[in-house]
Amino acid sequence: MTSLIIFGLLAVLLATGMPISIALGLTVLIYLFGLTSVPIQAVALKLFTGIERFEIMAIPFFILAGNFLTHGGVARRMIRFANAMVGHLHGGLGLAGVLSCALFAAISGSSPATVVAIGSILMPAMTRAGFPIEFGTGVITTSGALGILIPPSIVMVMYAVSTSTSVGALFMAGLVPGLVLALMLGLVTWERARRFGYPRQPKASWAERATAFRESIWGLSLIFVVMGGIYSGLFTATEAAAMSAVYSFFVAVFVHRDLKISDTPRVLLESANMSAMLLYIITNAILFSFLLTFENIPQEMSLWMLDLGFGPVLFLLAVNLILIIAGDFMEPSSIILIMAPLLFPVAMRLGIHPIHFGIMLTVNMEIGMVTPPVGLNLYIASGINRMGLTEVTVACLPWMMAMVVFLLLVTYWPGLSLWLPGVLGML
Repeated sequence: MTSLIIFGLLAVLLATGMPISIALGLTVLIYLFGLTSVPIQAVALKLFTGIERFEIMAIPFFILAGNFLTHGGVARRMIRFANAMVGHLHGGLGLAGVLSCALFAAISGSSPATVVAIGSILMPAMTRAGFPIEFGTGVITTSGALGILIPPSIVMVMYAVSTSTSVGALFMAGLVPGLVLALMLGLVTWERARRFGYPRQPKASWAERATAFRESIWGLSLIFVVMGGIYSGLFTATEAAAMSAVYSFFVAVFVHRDLKISDTPRVLLESANMSAMLLYIITNAILFSFLLTFENIPQEMSLWMLDLGFGPVLFLLAVNLILIIAGDFMEPSSIILIMAPLLFPVAMRLGIHPIHFGIMLTVNMEIGMVTPPVGLNLYIASGINRMGLTEVTVACLPWMMAMVVFLLLVTYWPGLSLWLPGVLGML
């Protein structure tokens, strides 16, 4: 009954069109002050202590780094390098889009930032080269979702905060699945381009490839700065985020010089706005998690599912269905912060590894980014190509089917996620 009241109240507030962050906070306040005797001091204390986590500081730093890279010409140089490497294959510019998204994902940590940075350059270029607008839209919109699977990942940081899991281990666990998904999206792109006879680019010489690599080396080096620093123990994930922000600023302003010093305050303000929005959602979601824990709802849910005979296979299938449906109506940050504390105890009771569970949740969030009606990648692609939301969704379907197959692969093959962190001794 308690669960029905809490989630019913949240559903009613969301149905009014209220933003998810405010709905979460109001649900907690109405329930606590109307149906319990929890002192207001406890709520105020939880608001502050909930975000007093060192790991949360990684979020604004990764956002800032992504904005510096987006405005600093790094994406353009990565696209040139990717096109030099794979542009001569069937659907060359499409394959260059997949590779560019994978590379940019490895330095930005954000799916929308990846679609904006790569899509704003490559989508119009593909149309001018003779590709159907639907093909370019489908490739970039779905490949942009790699931004939250290939580390660093803001979504993984949120999962780590919600479940007290190692951020570094999550980052390493996302690397192999991210590369596998990039390969699957590339295969779909290549197959469709070959079947429909889409254009190919002239094959670049090795000298041209070397030139493109030299131009993009500063952006590519950030991958090794972040991942190498975390693995070597030189710095934590949060310190790696701070390093990436400083490094991105240096590259954008002093190396590539595509960003002027006078433009820096604008980039800082954009990053601050986005960070404030996410931190406000996090604060209210943590308060909501406090309410669930206060009422022992995760523990009760765990016992209920075990009594029903849920084993790991059935439980993971149920979680995937719940998260895919939730992804149709909520953005990833809110889903992770609400669902992870609720489902995590059940997963632990069933013997599911927390790192494997986190990667599975992240893949679900990827699919949510490209499904209507609130998939953010769809809206960004729609704005770039001036297409309707339905047209963008239909254009993405072949690649979305590959993402669903990949979700099943990640769900029922834990080794795909756990192999690399296990080899590195991080489990």
